[in-house]
Amino acid sequence: MIEFENVSFNYMRTDEASVKNVSLKINNGETVLLCGESGCGKTTLIRMINGLIPHFYEGQMKGRVSVDGTDTTKAELYETAKVVGSVFQNPRSQFFCVDSTSELAFGPENMGLPEDKIRGRIDSTVNSMKIRDLMDRNIFEMSGGEKQKIACASVDTLNPQVCVLDEPSSNLSLEAIEDLKQTLLDWKEEGRTIVVAEHRLYWLKDICDRVVCLKNGETIFDISMKEFKTYTEEKLRAYGLRSVNENLSMIPIKTEHMSTETITFEKLFYNYRNCDALQIDRLEIPRNEIIAVVGPNGAGKSTLSKCICGLMRGFRGNAVIDGKKLKSRNLLKNSYMVMQDVNHQLFCETVMDEVILGMDEENEDRAFEVLEILGLKEYAGRHPMSLSGGQKQRVAVASALLSDKDIILFDEPTSGLDFYNMEKVAQLISSLRGQKTVFIVTHDPDLVRRCATVVLRLENGHVKNTNSDGEMKGYGTEKEKCYSAVV
Repeated sequence: MIEFENVSFNYMRTDEASVKNVSLKINNGETVLLCGESGCGKTTLIRMINGLIPHFYEGQMKGRVSVDGTDTTKAELYETAKVVGSVFQNPRSQFFCVDSTSELAFGPENMGLPEDKIRGRIDSTVNSMKIRDLMDRNIFEMSGGEKQKIACASVDTLNPQVCVLDEPSSNLSLEAIEDLKQTLLDWKEEGRTIVVAEHRLYWLKDICDRVVCLKNGETIFDISMKEFKTYTEEKLRAYGLRSVNENLSMIPIKTEHMSTETITFEKLFYNYRNCDALQIDRLEIPRNEIIAVVGPNGAGKSTLSKCICGLMRGFRGNAVIDGKKLKSRNLLKNSYMVMQDVNHQLFCETVMDEVILGMDEENEDRAFEVLEILGLKEYAGRHPMSLSGGQKQRVAVASALLSDKDIILFDEPTSGLDFYNMEKVAQLISSLRGQKTVFIVTHDPDLVRRCATVVLRLENGHVKNTNSDGEMKGYGTEKEKCYSAVV
């Protein structure tokens, strides 16, 4: 079904090949996992299967890639799209419509299907993926995880023979990953060929038939999932891979001394077109601690973080710090946020220029130090937009760490990161404790357990509970146990 024959590719304006002499055959109906460290070439292989390389991403390519006997380098993109459905790492980049229902209809409409068949496909997809509550909504007012669900659903309505997914779980909650897992199992049962590039491996161990691991653009092993599941934690770490049997609990680290200073947020209210996204009258958190904000997709986590840093137009709440009441404008001056989609905040011509942009006083030595810790020193002269998704994420993290702000917010800082880089980010965030108040919006249990001192759980725009060092504070009428979301 899919065949790579001695394939190499250099992106334009880069010296090193992203993929080097890869030969790989994926059989019809097979489900294959592509894994490896950030920047190893996983996304490049995905782009070759769906034809985006070389038709959209320019560069120098050698070798041949074929899907169902058709050379994707020569076939028109619209021809390849009839066979291959794609879910990108950033789902925003694949949407053509504003509302979700139209997005699901877009593909079948362009295939020329009659209206009754299009409606039938949409209804079937909505029922099987359990996304009835996401229909007839503005896509750009959805959370990152909800957008990812719509991206998968728009592929499902096309009914392609081949499905390729690039980091599909990166912005999903643990509950939403279970829904995605069921979707892939359904696709597999239908006989589709599936290729998934991922860093979070645990949810794929019962889905994939094979595991292909890459390093520096080359294949280092191609084995069955049965054999892969026998690998020890030490062996997985040696390849920069996360655990196959991941611990999904989100319990904060134990601390001897919690800060006695506090920040109080008042009137954290926000709504999108009469839909209440956030309803928190008062929230008190310890100052200069690491606060993990967790909860299901659409719970209001990203909205909360944007309100805290004064980015939401029409937000009327405030924060009380050192007895002073700070409104939106003051919060904006005192905070720095790494967004879920970092492409929106990369402005400069080089990585070095990017990371020193937010410093009050430029300090290249300090910038090089942070870049080295994050494995980015060799890319200091590269254009940020020429990097992989995981590398861009680390550039944005470096910019935040070098900013001289009192409150730093990270929205999914480890999406698209391998085990090594997730650990590096966790260590750097931990180093800020006692100096900055840090909020981390995340679905990554590994990150929470490594650096968070407080876990704040949101549900339906309300704070359900907070947990610090085993002590739980309930909000509202119902008290829960600490959030340990083992699905």
